[in-house]
Amino acid sequence: MDLFDVVKFDSNGLVTAVVQDDASGEVLMVAYMNREALEQTLKTGRVTFWSRSRREMWVKGLTSGHTQTLKSIAVDCDGDALLVRVDQVGGACHEGYRTCFFRRAGADRQLEITGERLFDPKQVYRK
Repeated sequence: MDLFDVVKFDSNGLVTAVVQDDASGEVLMVAYMNREALEQTLKTGRVTFWSRSRREMWVKGLTSGHTQTLKSIAVDCDGDALLVRVDQVGGACHEGYRTCFFRRAGADRQLEITGERLFDPKQVYRK
């Protein structure tokens, strides 16, 4: 069965990609892929997404050097989400953290920063 016969892209041509560190199992980020990004990821082994805000293809780490090398892709039972397992170099989060899930909510709904910042995004992205 071909991957593209199973993946269900939404009305915008996108599928959710949950990115997980292959070695630790840690969830690093959630992003979106269109067909071209998924094809490029499979072809090159460098994880590529579709940036909804910039409306362009985005190779993870091209600007920051914090790259993701593809280890495997799994498709959920409905075909509407991908689990992309990667070898992560540096931080996955554009805020400078290893994972985008660096904040935890307590019972009082207050967020606590639980991750360690690995890099200064102002230095990396020149913002």
